[in-house]
Amino acid sequence: MQANSRIPASAQTGIHEHLDLLLERHCRSPFLKPYSDYNRAAFAASFERRERVAPEAPLILDSCCGVGESSVALALAWPEHYVIGVDQSAARLGRNTRGRTGLPQRPANLDLVRADLVDYWRLMRDADIRLARHYLLYPNPWPKIGHLARRWHGHAVFPTMLELGGELECRSNWWIYIEEFCFAVNRLTQRDAVCQPYTPESALTPFERKYLNSGHALYRTLISL
Repeated sequence: MQANSRIPASAQTGIHEHLDLLLERHCRSPFLKPYSDYNRAAFAASFERRERVAPEAPLILDSCCGVGESSVALALAWPEHYVIGVDQSAARLGRNTRGRTGLPQRPANLDLVRADLVDYWRLMRDADIRLARHYLLYPNPWPKIGHLARRWHGHAVFPTMLELGGELECRSNWWIYIEEFCFAVNRLTQRDAVCQPYTPESALTPFERKYLNSGHALYRTLISL
């Protein structure tokens, strides 16, 4: 099946010239935005569920999971792990039901959580929770030059996210996003991070499927934190 999704259009031709200065600013100034009560409650409830189901299982986080198709796939692929998929949209998460997305019944080692990751990541860090694996699959690229701070690697919460550790994987159909992501990881952690062309055996998310059907080149980075 063919699709007609567009590759992100941007005036940028490489890594944003202000990314290094932005990362330096984030390192100098801790991110102190107050937590919302809703995110506190969502975080607490999700880890209470984990405690009941698999308190000792290694933890996988699927950030920006959308309808949760990737979260289901990860839970099936890693049955000895506990997978938490987080998205801020109740509408997207609500589509994760048999018969609406065509997904299999939700695995027992999976929890889907509605929360803002800006708070959720910080609450995990405050609780000293560490990840085995962390996925950021096709986040909004915010390709306009003036939108750098809206990209995850340009956001003030990015240093906190890196503190969660684990094997971090980010995928995009915009190579500049992955190049910048790698630059930011290396700048903040001195860990090796490389942008690689990538062709999956099967699509892990609806966006990945759409991009493949549109003939897009895909890119990813795998980083051990």
